[in-house]
Amino acid sequence: MFNVTKKSMQWGEETLTLETGKVARQADGTVIATLGETSVMANVTFAKEQKPGQDFFPLTVHYQEKYYAAGKVPGGFFKREARPTEKETLTARLIDRPIRPLFVPGFKNEVLVMCTVLSHDLVNDPDIVAMIAASAALTISGAPFMGPIAGARVGFTDGEYVLNPTVDDMQDLRLNPEQRLDLVVAGTKNAVMMVESEAYELTEAEMLGAVNFAHEQIQPVIDLIISLAEEAAKEPFDFQAPDYSDLYDAVKAAGETEMRAAFAITDKQERTAAVSAARETIKAALSEEQLGDANLGSAMKKLEAGILRGDVVKGGKRIDGRDTTTVRQIVAETGMLPRTHGSSLFTRGETQALAVTTLGTGDDEQFIDALHGNFKSNFLLHYNFPPYSVGEVGRVGSPGRREIGHGKLAWRALQAVLPAPTDFPYTVRVVSEITESNGSSSMASVCGGSLSMMDAGVPLKAPVAGVAMGLILEEDGSYAILSDILGDEDHLGDMDFKVAGTENGITSLQMDIKVAGITPEIMEKALAQAKDGRLHILGEMGKALSETNAFSVHAPRIETMQIPTDKIREVIGSGGKVIREIVETSGAKVDINDDGVIKIASADGTAIQKAYDMIHSIVAEPEEGAVYTGKVVKIVDFGAFVNFFGKRDGLVHVSQIENRRLNHPSDVLKEGQEVKVKLLGFDDRGKVRLSMKVVDQETGEEIKAEKKEETAD
Repeated sequence: MFNVTKKSMQWGEETLTLETGKVARQADGTVIATLGETSVMANVTFAKEQKPGQDFFPLTVHYQEKYYAAGKVPGGFFKREARPTEKETLTARLIDRPIRPLFVPGFKNEVLVMCTVLSHDLVNDPDIVAMIAASAALTISGAPFMGPIAGARVGFTDGEYVLNPTVDDMQDLRLNPEQRLDLVVAGTKNAVMMVESEAYELTEAEMLGAVNFAHEQIQPVIDLIISLAEEAAKEPFDFQAPDYSDLYDAVKAAGETEMRAAFAITDKQERTAAVSAARETIKAALSEEQLGDANLGSAMKKLEAGILRGDVVKGGKRIDGRDTTTVRQIVAETGMLPRTHGSSLFTRGETQALAVTTLGTGDDEQFIDALHGNFKSNFLLHYNFPPYSVGEVGRVGSPGRREIGHGKLAWRALQAVLPAPTDFPYTVRVVSEITESNGSSSMASVCGGSLSMMDAGVPLKAPVAGVAMGLILEEDGSYAILSDILGDEDHLGDMDFKVAGTENGITSLQMDIKVAGITPEIMEKALAQAKDGRLHILGEMGKALSETNAFSVHAPRIETMQIPTDKIREVIGSGGKVIREIVETSGAKVDINDDGVIKIASADGTAIQKAYDMIHSIVAEPEEGAVYTGKVVKIVDFGAFVNFFGKRDGLVHVSQIENRRLNHPSDVLKEGQEVKVKLLGFDDRGKVRLSMKVVDQETGEEIKAEKKEETAD
C-alpha cells in the first residue's frame, strides 16, 4: 500500500532520517525529517497554472509547533494552537529566505510550504529540522526549484565551533557565558544563501569561520536529500521561463532616458515621483497587448535594475551620489521625551528611528509558553513600521512578519551588551518607532535602542551600532559591495547583509541573498567593509552620548535582598496574605523567586525601605542582648507577652517588668501598650525571655546595674 523511501545518516551527535511515501500522499511533496527524536513534517503544494496578471512570486511558508509534540497542552483559555507565536513566525521567515531565490526565474505560480512539528525531544531545535524537511519536500515535489539547500546551527565555545548545540545550550546566551554564538546558516552545495545569528562580540574572522564551518557541515545533508530525490522525486513540472525580451526592448526604448534621469535625482521623494512619472511615460508608449502582458512588471524592474546596477559597478557612483563605502550623514539625539525613562532620535540620511526605553519590575517580564518549556524574558524590543514612514497610505494592524523579524534582529544585536539580571534587576523594554525609512530601519533601531537605553541609565557593557550592506553581482563576475544601502539598492540589489556590534566585535549578523549564493571571498570583504562603517557610526553616536546617563528619575528603583529559602513561605504567607500586606502597607512592588531573591521596586525610596524593613523583620533572627520596641499583645497572671520583632512574641515575666514587686502585670501594663524590652535569651524550650526593667522606657537606653561597694570586715 505504501511506497516508502527512507534515508538516514549520522550527523554530529544524532541520526538524521528523511522519509517520504507514507503520510500526506496527495501533496506534491511530503517529507518527515527526524533528528534524534525531533520530527518535522514538511508538505509542499503548488498551483499548476499561473493566475492571470500575476506579477510577483506568491510563495507562502508556514511553520507550526503542535504542543502534543512535547507532551504538552497549550496554555490559555481555549487550549488550542491559534495565532503564530514569535518563534513560529521567525522560523517561517528562516525557511522562506533561503528557498525563495532558488525558484526558476519567471515562475509565479502559487506555492505553499507547511512545516509541522510532530515530535520534540527538547534537545534538538525543530527549526533546523524543518528547514531540511522543507528543502527535501521541494526537491521531490517536481516544482521548478533549483535546490536542494540544507541548514545547520553553530555554537562557539572555548574557541571551538559546535555543530547543532542543544536547546538548553542556546536558551539564553546571557546566562551561559561559555556559549558565545547562536548562528544558523543555510546554503546550497556551492554557496551560502542565508545567515542569522546572535553573538557575544565575535571578531570578523571568528564569524566568517563559523559560517564556513556551517557550510561544510551541511554538505552531507544536501547529499542525503539528493539521494532521497533520486528514488522518490516526481517528474519535473513542465515550466518554461517566459521570454519577454521583445517587451523589454519596447520598455527600454520608450523610457530609458526618462528612467535614467529619474535615478539621477538624489532626494528620495523627488526620485520616487520621477520614477513613477517615467513608468507612466513608458506605459503611454506601449500597445494594449503589451500593457496586458503579465511580464510588464518584470520588464520594468529589469530596466530599473540595469540602470542602478550598471552605474554602481562601472563608475562606483550610487543614486544618491555616494561612493560604495560612504555612510550617510548621521544625527543622533537623546533625552527627546521628558517623561519617558530613556529616549533617542537616530537619523541616518532618510532613515529615522525614535527609540524609547521603559524600565519595569519582575511583574513586567514576558511569560513565554514555548514548546520546550515555559520561561520569562526581561528584555523586550518591539519594532513598528507605520505607512507614513515611507510616505504611503496603508492599513494599520497588528505586527506583521516583517515587523517581528526586524524587531528580533535588533533584539539579537543588543542583548549581548545588557548587564546580567543579578546586577541590574529590571525588565527592559525598547520600542523603535520608525518615523522615516529609506534603507535599513532595523539597524537604525539598533543604534537608537542602544542610545535610549544608555539615556535611561541601563549600564550597557558597550554601545552597539549596526549597518546594512548591499551587493551588486554581475553575470561576468564583477561586483560592488555597498555600505549603508538605500531602499532602492535593497530592492534592486543581490544581497541584504546586516552587521551589528560594538568596537570589540559582532553581536548580530543577518544575511539574505537574492542570487544563487555568494563566495567566502565576497563575504570576507563585506564583513571588513561593514566593520569600517560600524566604527564610523559608533563615533557619530558618541557625539550624542558617550557614557551611560544617571538613572532616570521617573524609573522605579529596585532593591534586592536575599533570604533563606526556608523563609520564603513566611514572607508569602498563607494564600499570599503576608506579601499582600507588605505591598499594601509600604506601597512598593515585591517580587520573590524560588531562590530566595526578593526584588522591591518603587519610585519612592521610603516605600522601598519600609517594605525592606517589614521583610527583614520576618526573616531575620532577634539578637540576644539587643533592645527592641514592642507592643503588649496579651497579659497573664505571670507576666505579659510582647510582640517585639516582626511576628515574634516573647514573655516579660512579672519579675522583669519593674524593679519592685507587682501584685499583677495589669497594675502597670495594658494590651496595645508600646514598651521597650531587652532580649535576655531563650529558655530550654526555645521560648523568648524579655525584660523591661533593664531598659529606660523613655529613652530606650539600657540601664546598667550599679556595682555594690565593698565594705571592710
